[in-house]
Amino acid sequence: MLRLYHTGFQVIPSPDVRYGRKNADFGQGFYLTADKTFAQKWAREQKGRRTYINCYELDPDGLSVLRLARGAEWFDYLSRNCAGKPDSLKDYDVITGPVAPDILYDTQGILTSGLLCREHALRLLLLGPEYDQTVLKTEKAAAHLRFLGADELSAAELSAFREAVAREERAYQEVFAGTLSKLLEED
Repeated sequence: MLRLYHTGFQVIPSPDVRYGRKNADFGQGFYLTADKTFAQKWAREQKGRRTYINCYELDPDGLSVLRLARGAEWFDYLSRNCAGKPDSLKDYDVITGPVAPDILYDTQGILTSGLLCREHALRLLLLGPEYDQTVLKTEKAAAHLRFLGADELSAAELSAFREAVAREERAYQEVFAGTLSKLLEED
């Protein structure tokens, strides 16, 4: 059994795998993470709405699961999805692997936009902390997911998490800018 978390503005006992954006890292599906701290850190606050961290258990038995690691296959897959191309791994029930840093941090979208050559984009995508995501791609996967409950995050918790993310993003931006400058000098 895998313990997974999803943060949002609703309690979601029955996730819809068709809800997620088609051009997200791993294509359309319901996105979760096994890292509760990651789910909390990236929670959002919206005026007049409550923020929840939903908790689930996934039984992977009988599911087709693909585990991606940071590297060429991962880069090619997320680049295709971010460009809106057909999902080349749509036959998997569950895909798990790293979140692309340009989804988390402000990089002006250049990492998966095609503006950089493949080699430079991949080198930049390998920078920074690695956070994993798990995407339920099929109804079969959703049927293997059991809702355990949801906790509301307080305004103070959200503020502390956002401050931590802001510090992390500043550090990432420094490393990113320095590495990008070196890559551009190589050309």
